[in-house]
Amino acid sequence: MSKLAIFGGKPVRSELFDAYNTIGKEERKAVDEVLKSGVLSGFLGCWHKDFYGGPKVREIEKIWANKINAKHAISVNSNTSGLITAMGAIGVKPGDEVIVSPYSMSASAIAPVIWGGVPIFADISENNFCISPENIEKRITKRTKAILVVHIFGHPAEMDGIMKIADKYNLLVVEDAAQAPFGIYKNKFVGTLGDLGVFSLNIHKHIHTGEGGIITTNDDRLAERCQLIRNHGETVVEDKGVKEIDNIFGFNFRMTEMEAAVGVEQLKKIDYLLTQRINNANYLINNLKNINYLDLCIPESYVKHCYYKQPVKYYSEKNNGLHRDKYLKVLSRELPSAYMKEEETLIGGGYVKPLYLEPIYQKKAINLYKHKKEELNYSKGICPIAEKMHFKELITHEFMRPSMSKSDLDQVIEAFYKIDKNMNEIIGRQDEI
Repeated sequence: MSKLAIFGGKPVRSELFDAYNTIGKEERKAVDEVLKSGVLSGFLGCWHKDFYGGPKVREIEKIWANKINAKHAISVNSNTSGLITAMGAIGVKPGDEVIVSPYSMSASAIAPVIWGGVPIFADISENNFCISPENIEKRITKRTKAILVVHIFGHPAEMDGIMKIADKYNLLVVEDAAQAPFGIYKNKFVGTLGDLGVFSLNIHKHIHTGEGGIITTNDDRLAERCQLIRNHGETVVEDKGVKEIDNIFGFNFRMTEMEAAVGVEQLKKIDYLLTQRINNANYLINNLKNINYLDLCIPESYVKHCYYKQPVKYYSEKNNGLHRDKYLKVLSRELPSAYMKEEETLIGGGYVKPLYLEPIYQKKAINLYKHKKEELNYSKGICPIAEKMHFKELITHEFMRPSMSKSDLDQVIEAFYKIDKNMNEIIGRQDEI
């Protein structure tokens, strides 16, 4: 009988992994105090001292700004709201082009569309999966307004090259740091290298408030514009004496006092949680480096990788042509899921389908305003590296989460080597997979 679970053998592990849960008694106590106060939101949508929110909202903003060495932090109710706010704050208008990554959550590309902007996709780097400076420059036209950078999986993008291009063409830069809280690029925190940074406090992130986000900037003007867009700016500009009122209208992107209270407590844990992710990722790298068809994607020495997910490249040509998806199917049978994620294992092929392949782009169902539909190219093949990574080479996993013990990690490593030792059987029976 085969030793492999996919052919009827005993799996390396059958028990579910523990859930990743950062909420504890500190958060419960903080929320209870807010509930006792009766003030669940401190915002007023008019020019008033409470226009900027309640005490907990202001507290998390102050702590975040100080921790990241930013002049301003503006809380919002999601990273998506933060990206929309950032696009409005930098002045994206109908017809403006914003260069975006094809390999990210959908909001990273759709945010400019809210203001009538047009997303233009530039390919990613094979080294870090972030948008490539070389490909950015190829996409610049006279209509280009900004670059929206994504620090994907927690790895900082090559910001020196990106900022050099932005300076050359007088472009604005917004960093989507949803997956890279307190990541570092050459001794500076991500989210402080461009004009604006946006972070996520969604439940799936390193720390969370359920839903939530933070915008950071060192620019007083952009900070004010973000605060206005967040909270019904159209009712405030006259009394506040704001003269620059373009894009200042009608949103409610406010964080509640309960969310902020949770966030304050979560921030106290972030250094420990990041250290655990990095240590676990390094442990897996060091113990899996001898499998020749896997590239463990070791980050550059000048970055702090936050490991929202750990990327691994799989080379089928070094493994008798076995397709990545079949390899993963065998592996997933050796390792179970985790609590709260019973429908899927903690490892998978690729991340998200390159965004331009989604129906909204394929059918060009966005508001184009000053563009003709034929001017935009969203066809398959425009970002070949992103497509190769997603459909063929890239593996992403969450086994490096802080909830994983050393014995858990050792079982993950055991599963990889069990498959490697039984590869001849897998190759010979791959039609059964």
